[in-house]
Amino acid sequence: MPKRGFIALFLFSLTAINYIDRLALSMAARPVAEEFHLSPVQLGYLFSSYLWAYVLASIPMGMVVDRFGARRTAAAGIAIWSAATACTGAGLNYLMLMASRFVMGGGEAVTNPCGARIVREWFPAAERGTVNALFNAGAFAGPALSALIVGSLIQVAGWRVAFVAAGVIGLIWLCVWLRWFGPPEQVRWLSAEERELITARRGMDSAAVTDKTGASGLWGLSRTRTMWGLALIGGSDAYCSYLFLSWLPSYLQTERHLSLGTTSVYTAVPYATAFVISIGVARISDRYLKGEGVDTGKRRFFIAGSSLTAAALIASVPFVDSVPLLLGMIAVSIGCIATNTSQVFALTNDLLPDPKDIGKAMGFEVAAANVIGFLSPIVTGYVIAITTSFNMAFVIAGAMMLVGASSALFIANRPMRLPEGR
Repeated sequence: MPKRGFIALFLFSLTAINYIDRLALSMAARPVAEEFHLSPVQLGYLFSSYLWAYVLASIPMGMVVDRFGARRTAAAGIAIWSAATACTGAGLNYLMLMASRFVMGGGEAVTNPCGARIVREWFPAAERGTVNALFNAGAFAGPALSALIVGSLIQVAGWRVAFVAAGVIGLIWLCVWLRWFGPPEQVRWLSAEERELITARRGMDSAAVTDKTGASGLWGLSRTRTMWGLALIGGSDAYCSYLFLSWLPSYLQTERHLSLGTTSVYTAVPYATAFVISIGVARISDRYLKGEGVDTGKRRFFIAGSSLTAAALIASVPFVDSVPLLLGMIAVSIGCIATNTSQVFALTNDLLPDPKDIGKAMGFEVAAANVIGFLSPIVTGYVIAITTSFNMAFVIAGAMMLVGASSALFIANRPMRLPEGR
């Protein structure tokens, strides 16, 4: 195996830890709500609180990554969010829980800009789809692990101990990262042959950027329809992803009447399945997209197909009585969302004229997408409070996936270029 595979493993584990910490509150929702007497609406705001800081920090973090590189930025980010996760276990009231989750979200904002920068630095263009899928797959392996590990800890030791344990995992990762990670030109453990392959095929040199009409810089990128189209796809995915990430355990316990132990397993299964689906589709896309297929943005057809599939399945959830069938539908839906997320990251790299802008582009895309995404836990809380059911929440999520499919086909369908008359 090429040694750059270890970098892919770093990316995977970084995202997995990110999502272990995110899902921890969802797994602990029932005991937390009982201890602090929280309504569904209050839970909705608590679920989304980390996303407020995540949105605010995403663009600045993208600029920081472009300025200081991924090594230091990722280290600072995971140190902050891991400490905040551990501190959540010490929360004495609703406001303290909100504050710790808010800080956690600010730290987590480094993840996607750092990941995009690392993919561009370390991997040839032909491998981007698969590596981005592995990076993003951590967002689905993480919840699966969190459901099992955090769920078990809550049952055995209580929800406070579970949060402390989740925070410690991130600090262990930080120690390994600082010991081994660096740019491919500098690390000693990389062979000369592999270093030459990486630097020759990654497309990082500014001399390779020959399209002078291409947008560059944050202002230039924000003036292109493609950048907004990518953000809209990300927003539809984020909305549905946060619906499941925040409310799936509560849904299984309240509407499907499952115990916490069974909920842990039934939450883990769809996310584990999504991990496999996203990796498989990414490998297919890298085999299918060669040369012009990458440069002209043909990945969008994979995105549109995944969005349409997820839209049909999510909107049908309220009409399914069989729990095994329900889990299958949710697993495929989350798999489609996972596929979309990794393919959107790869598509951003494909359509970006200047590789030095990748941190800014990813920061903008993530911030804009999560403005839509952080509404999901809140809207769902109000839907439950008003209708006493999750049904309408799933219908709304299905409609959002239709928006994503339309954006992939008709908006994010060309390289990022400045408008005429710039």
